[in-house]
Amino acid sequence: MGLLKIKTINMKNLVLLIVTLGFVNIVSAQKYSTKTGKVTFEASVPLFEDVFAQDNSNIAIINADNGDFASVSTVKNFQFKVKLMEEHFNENYAETAQYPKTTFKGKIANFDKTKLTASPQKYTVQGTLNFHGVDKAVNSTATIYAKDGKICMQGTFVARPADFKVTIPKMVMKKVAENVNVEYNYILSK
Repeated sequence: MGLLKIKTINMKNLVLLIVTLGFVNIVSAQKYSTKTGKVTFEASVPLFEDVFAQDNSNIAIINADNGDFASVSTVKNFQFKVKLMEEHFNENYAETAQYPKTTFKGKIANFDKTKLTASPQKYTVQGTLNFHGVDKAVNSTATIYAKDGKICMQGTFVARPADFKVTIPKMVMKKVAENVNVEYNYILSK
């Protein structure tokens, strides 16, 4: 009976040790995040009204140990200069009642936090953008650097509304670019 009791205690300790090590590993990951990331998009065509919107409350996170990166925007947070354009975007194009969020999940290729300096360095960000209920592979070029213990990240990519099943009515098709330029700017803290 005494041997069985010792094995039970050792098994409990082993399980506790495994759970503790797993938790310590999760907690020790160096994660940097922001709730005030800036994302803009522009689909303007010369000679027509600017099609430009900005979201200043994009949420983003980087796992500095492995370069994993993710972000999320509430689509209604994109502000346009013209309120009617914003209304049309939310109701007719982005259909925010049905698709309220847009997300990106991916990885910063060759990311190494130990090599980050105040001097900006170019990286490739690869992942999946989900917008309007559609997942699409996206590659982006980003400039990343360290400043005051934070990670600063700025980048761009091009998205096509057609790739995300966004239909542009014929009557305004010539007023909206086929390629939408997307820019992001993050200052991420521990």
